[in-house]
Amino acid sequence: MVDKEIFDTPLHFLKGVGVARAKTLASELDIHTFRDLLYNFPFRHIDRSRFYRISELTQDAPMLQIAGRFVGFCEEGEGAKLRLTGTFSDGQQMMQCVWFRNIKTIREMYRTGTDYVIFGKPVYYYGYYSMAHPEVEVYDPQKPPSGWRGVYNLTEALRKRGVTSRLIQTLVTNLFENRRLAELPEVLPPEIISAGHLMPLREALYAMHFPKDAAQLQRATERMKFEELFYIELHILRYARQRNISVQGHIFATIGKYFNSFYANQLPFELTGAQKRVLREIRGDMRTGRQMNRLLQGDVGSGKTMVAFMTMLMAVDNGFQAVLMAPTEILATQHYDSLQEWCAPLGLEVRLLTGSTGVAARREIDEGLRNGTINFVVGTHALLEDRVTFARLGLAVIDEQHRFGVAQRARIWAKNVTPPHVLVMTATPIPRTLAMTVYGDLEVSVIDELPPGRKPVETMLRYADNRMSVNRLVAQQLREGRQIYFVYPLIKENEKLDLQSLEEGYRAVCDTFRNIPVSFVHGQMKPDEKEYQMQLFVTGKTRIMVATTVIEVGVNVPNASVMIIENAERFGLSQLHQLRGRVGRGADKSYCVLMSKANMSATTRKRLTIMTETTDGFLISEADMKLRGPGDMEGTQQSGLAFSLKVADLARDGQILTRAREAARQVLDAVPQLYQDKEGTVPSNAGEFSNKPMTLAPDSIELLNRELDRRFAHKIDWSQIS
Repeated sequence: MVDKEIFDTPLHFLKGVGVARAKTLASELDIHTFRDLLYNFPFRHIDRSRFYRISELTQDAPMLQIAGRFVGFCEEGEGAKLRLTGTFSDGQQMMQCVWFRNIKTIREMYRTGTDYVIFGKPVYYYGYYSMAHPEVEVYDPQKPPSGWRGVYNLTEALRKRGVTSRLIQTLVTNLFENRRLAELPEVLPPEIISAGHLMPLREALYAMHFPKDAAQLQRATERMKFEELFYIELHILRYARQRNISVQGHIFATIGKYFNSFYANQLPFELTGAQKRVLREIRGDMRTGRQMNRLLQGDVGSGKTMVAFMTMLMAVDNGFQAVLMAPTEILATQHYDSLQEWCAPLGLEVRLLTGSTGVAARREIDEGLRNGTINFVVGTHALLEDRVTFARLGLAVIDEQHRFGVAQRARIWAKNVTPPHVLVMTATPIPRTLAMTVYGDLEVSVIDELPPGRKPVETMLRYADNRMSVNRLVAQQLREGRQIYFVYPLIKENEKLDLQSLEEGYRAVCDTFRNIPVSFVHGQMKPDEKEYQMQLFVTGKTRIMVATTVIEVGVNVPNASVMIIENAERFGLSQLHQLRGRVGRGADKSYCVLMSKANMSATTRKRLTIMTETTDGFLISEADMKLRGPGDMEGTQQSGLAFSLKVADLARDGQILTRAREAARQVLDAVPQLYQDKEGTVPSNAGEFSNKPMTLAPDSIELLNRELDRRFAHKIDWSQIS
């Protein structure tokens, strides 16, 4: 009989642990139970299937093992600087082993003339290879090399208490030898394991710690990655389905006079095929009677604002109001200017509400929204205030939504008894695998075309000795009447990072381009001062803007044609792409110059070279995630990976994620009880989700419910994300 409680056994009951060591492992590695220890996987594995000769060593050699004898020991230094050096011979050549602590114990433990196996990372130093604090064990000619071995994450506190990778591996060995673990309880239903040709859990867990070869480790890793991603996707998708059923939405049945008049008579440019496709997707959502919750992705300049406005026209055609919320006052003002221009010929009322709106104007806007005479309102966080109420709010458009917290976005819902349709927009291209997880409960639309006539920005990588030619480019563009951005990563000088500061850069720019008015903007300025400086540049009163990344979002100056990014190696690819999007917004040829040090690493050079080779934001975002990881990408920390990944990697495991998501869909199609409503009844229309039937046994359904509760009982409620 399978012991279902074995996973939850406290760790101090395991042979070799005890209460004191259990407390240390809990505080340092968050290992409290047998399950935690089993799922504490090595971060890499070392091939110990052979012995190396010292003659085979190279300066880039990995950790390896050598058989031989110590031929002598020598103590050098004194006090804190005391060290022990052992000369080790494999019978042909010699190397050194060095210890800086526990010297007395080590000196008593190892003898000359005894056969040992040493294991560690060889380093070439002063004509000799040496290993610092190698693992040493007596050589047994009857015992073959141990094969593959895991290396575990350790803290300094653990090392001081004698906890090593070898000890953790011993504890895992003791755990697998526990007779209660002979039949490990599965955490995936047998139907899923069979359909996915997955390795059984006990076999996979053992192979994660003690693989016999690379092929077995790969199969085990794929099983564990699938398990992790499957439950994440199942959790996200069940809430998405629950909301689709339980959260009713306004029915926008009509495409009426305002939409048709604008499309036929006022559209300033022909819509791209991508814009038309997205509008059809939005239209399909808003006629179903369920609340739309859609993410609109589109590169800078792809026409997201036009799609948002035409969606707002659908709302007013059906008797509703619409709101557009932006993270900054300057971005809100730009949206307002566009909407006001488009609304005027239609006779529609649009107003702007920000923190700077005066008392009298606020009173007028509040009254107009309550009585319905204002059709559209554009604004910032001021829209979230309790005093802002609507006669009939039907649509909320949220721009650069990752800059708003979940609770802030949810407050929009409270503006109506029936929540408005929600369209969230971002100009930060999100890799598909990340969008499937961070925004997994939203439907996703992508505008992947630029309007005709837009010229791609020419991007070039330049170094300090190219400064004169870069300045000539800037001077030429200034003579032609254009405007220029200079972006710096810091406000004040930081000697440790050796970066040019914004203040130093401002002085240099003013000195180089004399008689040219310059704006100066950074994030630590008071809002009014920052807004004033930005408006000087937007209106053309200044010709150069020296700034930090505060201009990454929300500055729309079609006359700006050159973006100089100083110390470009300090920015991520997605952030560089966002900054580049500040130019190329007009009809003129535009340039982005990445200024960097010549002596950069190969990875940094590759990253910057990608920027010069493509302007495709989605290709750049995929490359950025592969180079930096999902958690480091701009915006993802704010939008929230509401889970931690132990084995899966969103940058590299797209195929496994796709399989896991499809399996989760099939499970939900087969078991609508997993997303039943709050009263505990199964929705009558649940079957409409079905496309690939799967049959699961009652025990499998119980297992899924149990695992979902265990894994996500205290995690974020995805149904509240909009």
